[in-house]
Formats: sequence, structure tokens, C-alpha cells
Amino acid sequence: MKKFAALAALGVLATACSHGGAALPPAGPAGLAPGSSGAPSTMGARTLRPKSITAPAGWAATATGALALANASDLGQLDRGKTVEVTLALQMRNADAVKSAIASGQRMSRDAFVAQYAPSSSQVSAAVGYLQSQGFSNVQAAPNNMLVTASAGAATVEKAFNTSLHAFSVNGKSYFSNTQPAYVPTSLGGNVVAVLGLTNFPGLQVHPTTRPISGAQPSVFDGNGNPQTTACTKNVNTTTGTPVCPRFYDPAAFSIAYDVAGTPPATNTQLAIFTEGDVGTAISDFRSNETNFGMPYVGINVLHVGTPSADTSGNTEWTLDMTYSSGMAYNLSQIDLYNAPSLSFTDLVRAINRWASDDIAPVMNASVGGCEVFPYESGDMLAGDMVLVEAAAQGQTLFASTGDTGAYCGAAGVPPNGGVGGAPLIEWPAASPYAVAVGGTDLFSNVDGTYLGEDAWQSGGGGLSQFEYSPYWESPAQPVGTTPAGLTFRGAPDIAYDAGIETGALLWQGGTEYITGGTSLASPMAAGVYARMQSAHGNALGFAAPLLYRVFGNSTPQQIAGPPETELIGPFHDILQGTNGLYTALPKYDYTTGLGSIDVARLSAALH
Repeated sequence: MKKFAALAALGVLATACSHGGAALPPAGPAGLAPGSSGAPSTMGARTLRPKSITAPAGWAATATGALALANASDLGQLDRGKTVEVTLALQMRNADAVKSAIASGQRMSRDAFVAQYAPSSSQVSAAVGYLQSQGFSNVQAAPNNMLVTASAGAATVEKAFNTSLHAFSVNGKSYFSNTQPAYVPTSLGGNVVAVLGLTNFPGLQVHPTTRPISGAQPSVFDGNGNPQTTACTKNVNTTTGTPVCPRFYDPAAFSIAYDVAGTPPATNTQLAIFTEGDVGTAISDFRSNETNFGMPYVGINVLHVGTPSADTSGNTEWTLDMTYSSGMAYNLSQIDLYNAPSLSFTDLVRAINRWASDDIAPVMNASVGGCEVFPYESGDMLAGDMVLVEAAAQGQTLFASTGDTGAYCGAAGVPPNGGVGGAPLIEWPAASPYAVAVGGTDLFSNVDGTYLGEDAWQSGGGGLSQFEYSPYWESPAQPVGTTPAGLTFRGAPDIAYDAGIETGALLWQGGTEYITGGTSLASPMAAGVYARMQSAHGNALGFAAPLLYRVFGNSTPQQIAGPPETELIGPFHDILQGTNGLYTALPKYDYTTGLGSIDVARLSAALH
């Protein structure tokens, strides 16, 4: 019932979909699920696969439940000829073994993963054969065998998966969604675990907040829009009398504050970014930021995952992601834009799968997210987590923003960028145990730009998942008593960087300079920093999350800095002040800033 209360709070109607097929509980060091007494770990946030659905005779249940859109006008059955692109997620093999490999820090190639853990060629053939027999066209299996995509008319899709598709109107815009769960023939049961693409509702949100620089506060920038180097006083450190400087930052200023310069540039590392729509203007604005901030030119490769769309609504986001991931990494070998046609969860899963299957860029940024309940119900969470398991096994790391609605879910009817309301849930993909969730802070620096202290950003996403288990590397760090007895659920964020608009980043768009903030700023900074460390270590560091928690656990608190009060624990700035509306910053790990922000030079040295 907890899940349905969350659904109701978010204005989502879930019908006949009390399934348990969702995320992958991460294995412990010995390959066992957290809290297990010796039984093999299973796949699914609650169970191996949906068990509370009684499938009709001849059919098998999948993780794709019904997701009728609340607060929407149901226009009835979808046009029979409407083309719908579906993606079948196939069950990976030997899941416990690959999770144990991740837990032990092993890395493998894409070919090795496919040979041992990806769905087999016979699984792919069975799925492809069924789709073809039902009249689907453009049937294509991903090179890593994880997904099979195909197209057909709505009537064909309904018949093939024993479901129902309806048209909806939401705020004057048209969408479709399945109003019944999706099933597969019993011959495919245990093979096809989710049917994706049965809704085209854009469940993902982009997070950046922007303001014109003129009239913005604090006004501590020079005539060129760069941070002042002279005294700036909003508060004063009562211990030392040092001015506390809330200032705007460019990539060079962030590099000083977070001690980046001591780590060599990321000249040997490619970095991937999830984007959507027509990114031409975003790339042009990125070039302006390179020039205005004195950054080196970095080549960009746009990889379309699906049919390109003309949407430009996310251009601020993509410009921000390119500028601050590249600015922190400095001199990347290349930026790869994995460009989706929409902001649906399914298109995100397909883009992440392409990145994992390509196995070229060890770091990816996704400054998008949506309330975790949506991908749980649609099956995108299960499919996406399996893909992220592959990426982690190959030594790749996805950095994902936790959102800008504090401890509450960003969903329809919940205002972005600091809105409070809805259910206390977290956003996916940041909720995935196999991603690094990046939250937000307010960053304060000394007059010379060096680090002074941080507090938790009031709108930074963070809290406990209702649908994902905590990975073994995170669960020991979580505050005692914050999860149900005998269970550990995924907490977010893992780390945090500057996100506050009053201590935000400078960004050029269309020839005009703006101030921007949000976890959309924090996440690409974290991705750029890790790309820089990867390059310094020969791209051999692997999946970042276990490394971060290991270093934190092996570090000793050193001294309190600030204000705001911040304790240095090894390379981490443990943030001790602030709240995100429900959770408060505390010593060590907390649900506002995770382990804290990172002193890059110290962490890079600790990883030797």
C-alpha cells in the first residue's frame, strides 16, 4: 500500500500493476543480496519478477504495469493505425555473478559481458521471431542483446502484448499510454521482462534554473562577468574575520574552489552526455562558452538514438552540460552526445544502452530525471538498471542529477526548482544503485577563490527510494534507523556539488550571459571531474560509486572549515549545515549531500 499512496500523491493512476519487477538489488561482496543469509540474490526491487499479477491463460506477466495518466482527459482507444515503437527488455544471464564482479572491482570488455551475462542469441531470436510473426517492422536487436526494438500499429501492439492503449490530453498536449499491463506469451516468459514504449509521456524533466546576470545577487563579478578577486562580504567568518564570498563561478573558478588544477587534464578520455532534440543551437552556444571562458576546443560527436526530433526546449540544459563537464575535465579527447528523440524514460534507457554497448566513453552525464514511480510502473527502471549493470561491469559510470524539488518528487503539478509538494520519493536514473547520484550545495569561497565551505542547497533532491535497494557500498554509510528493519533502500545523493542560484555558474546563450544553477550544474561538474581523474589513471578506475564509498570509509575526519561549517574527511567536504525540506545535513553521510563534495586533487591521490 505504501507504493499506491505514493502514486496517489503524485497524481498517477496505477491499475492492476502491483508488481515487484523493478530494480536489481546489488550483490554484496560475496555475491549475496544485502541482508541475505546465504540465498542467492534475486533480480527485482521486491521479487524476481511480478508475482502479484495473475496473468491470463497462455500469457506471462512482465514488469510493465498499467500507467493511466491522472489529471488528464482520457480520449479513449488510441487510433488503430497509430505507429508505436516498442522496446523489449530481455533477461540478462548470471546476474549474481556479474554483480559480484562489480562488487569486487573487476572490469570487463563489452564482448566479455555479452558472452557471459547479456541475453543469449537464442533469447534474442525468440523475441525477434515473435515480433516478426505478429507483423512488426523495423525489428532490431541492440549489439549487446539487451534490447529489441520494433514498430507496429496500435492494434497490432495491443494484440501482441494483450494490453490496451488509450489517447490522453494533458494540458492541451496529446499523449498515449497503456491502461492495462503488458503480457507476453508463456513461451517468452522469463525471457522478455518488460515491454517499453507503451507510453510516450515525457516523464523526464530537465532541471536548470537561469537568470539574467544584470541585477542578479550577489553582484560580485567584474565587468567581464568573472568572479571578483577583491573582498566580497556577505557574512564574515567570526573565527578568522575572513570574508565569506557568495559569488558566481566559471569553470576556472570552480576548478580553484574544488582543487582541480593539481590533476592533469582529461586529454585521454571521452565523455558522453545524454541530450534530446535538436542540439545545433546548444553546440553553438557551447562554442561561445569555450571562447568566453578560455577553454580548449573539444570535438563533438552526435549519436542519434532513434529518429531525431526538432525539439529545442532542452538547449539550456545541453549547453550547461557540455560547458561544465568539459570545463572541469579540461581538454577532453571528445564529447559524445547520445541524442534521443524525446524525454521519455524509454528513450533514456535506449540512449544509455547505446552508450554501454559502444563501451567507448567511461563517463556519462544525465542531467535529467523523473519521479521513480513512473519508470517502476512502466518497466523502464528494471530495463535501465540492467543496462547500468553492464556499464558498471565495463568500468563505466553514469552521473545523474537528483533534481531540484528537495526531498519531494518532481512530477506533473509539482513546480520545478525548489517546489515543495508531492511524495517524498527520489528521481530515476539517480535512484539506480548503478549510477552516481549528484545533489546540490551552496558553495562559498575565500577572497582568492579557494574553498571555504558549503551548505546543503535547499532545493537539492535527496532521500530514500521506495523501489530500489541500497548497494552494498552505500548501505553501511546510511544513517542507522532510516530504513525499515532488515531492509536497506537506496539513498540519494551519493555526492554533491554547487547548485544554488545565488552561488551559481556563468553561462553564455545566444550572445547573452546568464546565471544558472540546479543539480543540472552539479552533475556535469561531477562527471567532468571523474573524467579528469580517469585520464590521470589511464582510464582504469572503473565504476566510481564503490571507490567513493571505500575512500570515504577509510578516511579520518580532519578539521572543521567554514562557515558554513564543513568537515574535511579525507578528500570529501562533509557538509554539516542546511536542509532540503525534509532531511538535514549531518556529520558523515546524509540525504541532502551524500558524502559531500570532493577535493579533486586529494581524491585522485587517494586512488593511486
